[in-house]
Formats: sequence, structure tokens, C-alpha cells
Amino acid sequence: MHVRIGFFVLKGEIDMKASMAIQVLPVVEGDREVVRIVDAVIDLIAKSGLHYVVGPFETTVEGDSMDEIIDLLRACEKKVMEEGAEAVYCYVKLSHGKESILTIDEKIGKYQ
Repeated sequence: MHVRIGFFVLKGEIDMKASMAIQVLPVVEGDREVVRIVDAVIDLIAKSGLHYVVGPFETTVEGDSMDEIIDLLRACEKKVMEEGAEAVYCYVKLSHGKESILTIDEKIGKYQ
């Protein structure tokens, strides 16, 4: 199976543990409007039921499969447009593994 994500193609199994760091930058007038739309996206992520941590520049999300993560990515981009943005820049980092990956807590828990 092949999954196309922008310029990248993932080959093989996609039902793996996965995580994503996502930063959405809506193209709108004014900082307050940017914050309003980003807050709407964070609310969408919270309602997904997936484990997530909000940071100052991006939100990190963990899921049980790459499909689950990619579906959420698509929903986030759609939400930005529904909230009135003219366009959206979306910066994404993905991590996945067959068995497991380091969790958010394993990566940063000692700093909390």
C-alpha cells in the first residue's frame, strides 16, 4: 500500500503507532484572528480523543495508526478554511513505527 502525503509517499503497512507535530498558520488579517482560528483547531484536536500536548509553536498528537493521524491533519486544514482563512500554511512532522514509538511523555516528561 502507498499513501501520498504532499511530496512524500509512505510505502507498506500504515497501521502503526504514530505521532504528529502540527503547526497551522491561517492567512487572515490580524493576530487576534490567527489566534481565534488556531484555538478552533486545538479544540478540534481535543475533541478527537487523541492524546495531545499544546506547545507555543505546534501541537503534538499521538495515535494508534498513521491513518488516524492523517485524517486529523486533513480535518485541521479543513477547519482553518471553514473558520474563514483565505489560505493555510501547515507545517507537519510525522513519526511512526511498526511496534511503538516514543510517547510524548517519554520524550518530555522529565522536564514537566
